This record gives sequence, C-alpha cells and structure tokens, in this order.
Amino acid sequence: MKYHIEKNSVQETLVIPLYGRKVCSERFPHLFKDPEAERLCAMLDYDFAEKGKKMESAAGLFGALEVAQRQYDVGCEVRDYLKAHPRAAVVNLGCGLDDTFRKCDNGTCRGYNIDLPDVIAVRNELLPPRERETNLGFDLNDGRWMDAVDGAEGAVFFATGVFYYFKTEDMKALFRKLAGRFPGAVLAFDACNGRGAKLMTKTWLKEAGITDVDAYFSLEDASALRGWSEDFSSVSAKSYMRGYRDIYGEVGLFHKLMIRFCDSLVKMVIVRIEFRGRTPA
Repeated sequence: MKYHIEKNSVQETLVIPLYGRKVCSERFPHLFKDPEAERLCAMLDYDFAEKGKKMESAAGLFGALEVAQRQYDVGCEVRDYLKAHPRAAVVNLGCGLDDTFRKCDNGTCRGYNIDLPDVIAVRNELLPPRERETNLGFDLNDGRWMDAVDGAEGAVFFATGVFYYFKTEDMKALFRKLAGRFPGAVLAFDACNGRGAKLMTKTWLKEAGITDVDAYFSLEDASALRGWSEDFSSVSAKSYMRGYRDIYGEVGLFHKLMIRFCDSLVKMVIVRIEFRGRTPA
C-alpha cells in the first residue's frame, strides 16, 4: 500500500525537496545518485504530474539542484565533524523526509530527526527509525527536544531550507541555547540575504502564510552572527553551489547564470558555527 499525501497540506511540503532529490538523481546521476529518494517517491500516493512539469522547466530544475546540493553540503559538514567525534549526535533540525543521517552514518554515531509532530507521524510511516536513530516530534522553539539529545561525545546540528520560516529573534535564541547546552558542537545551515528572502515570498514563504518577510531570518553577511553569542568560537560561510563541490562545469549555460546570480546577488551560503568547548576545571 502507498502512503496518501493530501494536496495543500503540511504533508505536501515534504514532497517538494524529496521529489527534487529524485529528479536530480535521474537527471544528474553522476552528481546526486539517490536511490532512497526514488524509493520514497514510489511509496507515495500523490500526483507528481504538476510538480514534475514545473521541475522539468529550466528554473524548476535549478530548484531541484539547490535541494540536492544543500543536502550534499551539510553531509560534508556532518562527515567532517564525525572524523574527530565518531560517536557524536547527528541532529537534523526540521528533518521532513531528509535522510542525511543515514547517508553519513559511520556505524557509531547517533541520529536525531526533529520536526513538528504531524511531520514526524509521516516520517515514522515512511522512514521509521533504525538502530541509533530517534525521531522527535517538537517545534524547534520548544527547547524540550534538547533534553532527548545525548551530546556527551559531541554533536553536529544541521538544517536545510528551514530557518527561513523562523523569525530572526527566535533563531538567535535557538543558536544561543544550543551553544550553551552543547559546548564543542557545530551548527550548519543554509541561508540567503534579504533579497533572496523577498524572492521566496512569491513561492514557499507565501504558501506558509508569511508576508512580513523582514521579521524572518536572512543573512547579509555571516560574520554578523559572531556577535550573537560569546559561546561561538567561529563563524564561516561557503558558497551554496560551489563551496563544497563546484558543479559549475557540470551544468548548462542557464544554470551557470543562476549559480552566479545566487552567489553574487542572493548570497546563498552554507553557514558553519562552531561552539566553544568547556573550559577545564
């Protein structure tokens, strides 16, 4: 039996990035081979015709490239952290149907997938937790989820396509709380500037009912985050589409122009924040 996804529902928002990864797996298999995305889409009772038509356009396909590339990027950050902290907690903030933990699992780390309860209900059906993996149904602003995360041997937190839906003041509070609770951890996430956020009001943010985009999280310069907390030991940023693996030479002219637009005018980046470790007694 297939899992039914209602149109115009929260569940439908889970389909877009998943389908984007599937499309890239089919169109760019040398870059983004993702059999899990293909398997999950096959499990869904959902009419992909409309989404497929939009995503097959040049602009739509670039959106799919963004989705697949950002998963690759944060996966690089997770793997890098696990080299020094092989038993760390790998925490997916606003996980949806993302399977980054499984792609990065080294056999000793622990995975925590956090999202709203109704999203986790879908995830439990389609991606039930495996050994060393836990699905947690919480709003990210509800700090109780942190009590369930064992960060004694390190923690790497990441989010993809999530923080745009939160107000800047809430993100500041979340980042500060994470830095205080999990010394020595790393947080990685995607961000864009205010111009990019305004462009999103015409698509994803509009669908979420967000109109006052100025109150929501965007980032003109990652260095501005350094003043958010004394518990941040470093803040850095890399190009979303070229910083971890440069795919510029792997795409056509239109997508090359889009990459340049995203780098220069929208400032799409992956931000990495390192938290200070504990001071020895």
